[in-house]
Amino acid sequence: MIIDKETVEKVANLARLELAEDEKDEMIKDMSKILDFMAKLNEIDTTGVEPLVYMTDEVNVLREDIVNQEITTEEGLKNSPKHTDEYFLVAKVIEK
Repeated sequence: MIIDKETVEKVANLARLELAEDEKDEMIKDMSKILDFMAKLNEIDTTGVEPLVYMTDEVNVLREDIVNQEITTEEGLKNSPKHTDEYFLVAKVIEK
């Protein structure tokens, strides 16, 4: 596949990018290098090689999520400098 200015402009449009003329020239070079590398990869004989989805065959073993320690609202608010009976009181950070 040949990368030309028209191809770069089409890809830039799809990616919602605005490129200057000098950036388009650089992009032509970069995209050509990427395609050349992919062509080299296509030359490799992969007969008998299983497709790789994950790096290992290990199965992710997750433990059951069990609550080990539960604190009351009163205990949770005990060290707070400002609070009501149910909530922490903090400075307003969002302006209207």
